[in-house]
Amino acid sequence: MKIIEKCVYEFSKDNEPVAQVKPGEILAFKTMDCFSNTIKTEEDLVLDMDYSVANPATGPVFVEGAEKGDVLVVDILDIQVADQGVICTSRGCGPLSDDMEDRTRVVKIKDGVADFQGVKFPIDPMIGVIGTAPDGEPVGDGFPGNHGGNMDSKIIKKGARVYFPVRVAGALLQMGDIHATMGDSELCGTGIEIKGEITVKVSLIKNFELNWPVTETQTHWYVNACAHEFPEASKLASKELQRLICNAYGWDKTDAYLYMSVQSDLEINQACKPCHVELILRFGTPKLTQFKPLIG
Repeated sequence: MKIIEKCVYEFSKDNEPVAQVKPGEILAFKTMDCFSNTIKTEEDLVLDMDYSVANPATGPVFVEGAEKGDVLVVDILDIQVADQGVICTSRGCGPLSDDMEDRTRVVKIKDGVADFQGVKFPIDPMIGVIGTAPDGEPVGDGFPGNHGGNMDSKIIKKGARVYFPVRVAGALLQMGDIHATMGDSELCGTGIEIKGEITVKVSLIKNFELNWPVTETQTHWYVNACAHEFPEASKLASKELQRLICNAYGWDKTDAYLYMSVQSDLEINQACKPCHVELILRFGTPKLTQFKPLIG
């Protein structure tokens, strides 16, 4: 198993691969937290978040045979985290940021349980940043896009399978920004930010159209999308889900639209504006065994 340790701060077609793997290989990514492991005590405050050096992602990895127009499949096999993480406020970040203090809380983790101010709850580690290289301008690791990036989707965790559009040769997979746990919307701008190790298996689907990343769980398919405002983000996600449903189920757009209205859910990954320029969401629909999969 290859172990990947080097980090970069943007998704770019010009990033030099740190490793090369074949489809079907298993590899481990050792990751820093979103602050590059610089916030260690409750005296360390986040006074000004610089997104150009936020959320370091480990990689990229060149996947042999991946070509533009393919889909990279990433199975999340395991996520291991350190015994301590942090939750921080950041000035101007989140809907309650006008009535807060600059504060960092160190959260100890033992036997899979986090302890916040005496309140204990099980952790549920997830990956905040994961994706492939865009074929245009570089995108900082702190930002999302149709390549993936900082999607902050709490369902991208152990047992999930994530599909990414391949836009450059080798796909150039990278990932990081683990949260020991995080609520939908990431209200103050941080989950329990923590370093750790992610174990994944990579594979390919050749010549399949995919416009946005998709997450597959045991029960659902989710399209992940983002935009500056909610109406546009929801339209982008629902349009892609509608297209995939039509292709897989043989329905026209109107029947897919009707079905989605009664059986599909829109969920907010991150909405801690104004610190972030995008609203990030996912649109999910149940798996139906009588039809072929949405992807594959």
